[in-house]
Amino acid sequence: MVLLRRVIGDALRARRQGQHRTLREVSTAANVSLGYLSEIERGQKEASSELLAAICDALGARLSELLGEVSNTLSLAENMAGVLVPVDDQPAEAARQVATDGSVSVSVRQDSPLKATLHATRNKKRDVVYAA
Repeated sequence: MVLLRRVIGDALRARRQGQHRTLREVSTAANVSLGYLSEIERGQKEASSELLAAICDALGARLSELLGEVSNTLSLAENMAGVLVPVDDQPAEAARQVATDGSVSVSVRQDSPLKATLHATRNKKRDVVYAA
């Protein structure tokens, strides 16, 4: 099962690392403790909407952008068998699934019916040429 707090944490970490910023820099700007921000990024704590907004502001992002990314990731995960809802005929060994929609790639390692590890990767935007 995919945990929302992990997907949110992954999206926050990706944004922070994409800006080459440290946890300390972002935690100071968002007025949240470094340890708590680290726990949020690792999906160990669930942040309130107010705290998410402060972290997004510190990262120079809109909360709606972050939640849109999270929504896209979850949407892909929902279409993968057994990721959000356990499947009875899941093999005993770990199963791996990959899905993409062009802007997000999601890979899921299903270790057991109730344990899945989701890894989302934002694909770099490509220049699109439209022909008339």
